[in-house]
Amino acid sequence: MPELPEVQTIVNDLNKKVIGEQIVDFWSDWKKNVRPSFSVFKKGISKTKILKARRIGKHIIIDLDNDYSIVIHLKMSGHLLYKKLTADSQQFTAKQRRNFGSAKISSSSPLKLDAMTSPSSSSLRALERSGEAWQSSVIEGYFNERVNQYIRHKFIFSAEGGSASGGKNGATLEFSDLRKFGWLNLVKTEKVQDEKEIKKLGIDALDKNFTLKVFKEILEKKKKGIIGTILLDQELIAGIGNIYRSEILFEARVNPKRKISTLKEKEIEKIFKEIKNVLKKAVKMRGTSDSDYRDTEGKKGGFQNVLNVYGREGKMCKKCLPASEFARGQNWAGKGKIIREKLGQRSIFYCSICQK
Repeated sequence: MPELPEVQTIVNDLNKKVIGEQIVDFWSDWKKNVRPSFSVFKKGISKTKILKARRIGKHIIIDLDNDYSIVIHLKMSGHLLYKKLTADSQQFTAKQRRNFGSAKISSSSPLKLDAMTSPSSSSLRALERSGEAWQSSVIEGYFNERVNQYIRHKFIFSAEGGSASGGKNGATLEFSDLRKFGWLNLVKTEKVQDEKEIKKLGIDALDKNFTLKVFKEILEKKKKGIIGTILLDQELIAGIGNIYRSEILFEARVNPKRKISTLKEKEIEKIFKEIKNVLKKAVKMRGTSDSDYRDTEGKKGGFQNVLNVYGREGKMCKKCLPASEFARGQNWAGKGKIIREKLGQRSIFYCSICQK
């Protein structure tokens, strides 16, 4: 599931690309996850302009100019793709752009489009042969990757819009979601904080008001709890998921199975410091793509390349073993090994030696 860094990366991208865009149409092939209903949602966003995007916990909030906001939760496998069309493709209607994808293209029927897939090279060649001017970054590179082709919902922007990315591009914002758990909701902007999924959230892990003092107060109320479980409790601290829970506790050298009551003052301080450090580093590296997550350009994040424990069960600990020895894979005897165990319903990853 996308966690705080992944959601923040998407929000940062949206604020660079969709501010000022006017929504002229909305399409969905999974209407049951569009709230309060597909018809109400579509009508409520029609001809509105996007003011800004923001994040609350793992939720994406897109504020509109009609005092309503779109609330999005990506759930397990969702991500948003911003597809900007070039000037040549603006001749197509909003309906054609809504259905944009690839399918069989022939000279007798040059624009049969399948909304569930992206154009193939053969489709592009067929378009060229048929004389259609469909030249777009949408059909290039990362968007062709299979993980980016499970489009469930699609916002279509006006070709005359004035977005932060340049405007007048007839772009789309598409929700790719393999497992179909992600959802969208339209609510009054002033009521966003009252949404049941948001109202119950604890303080955000990167909120400036989340201080060491606040962290200690949270732990004080949960002395009988397990630190690995506490960090995942969204009603206490919002935004930390399984990946970053493991990485934070590794950097703090604390075993995720430790009871709060056993933590020393310096260990608590170190955990708090690493919450901020790890999450900020992951945002800077545009998140972790260990599975389905991609950014708005369909690209992988970078944090999966520097993971210390998550997903590395059975491998050598990078900290226990000097870098030179780790690179050679030598002298493992007596050194740390990454362990994977269940804590509650989720997996924890930790070093058997250096996390006490």
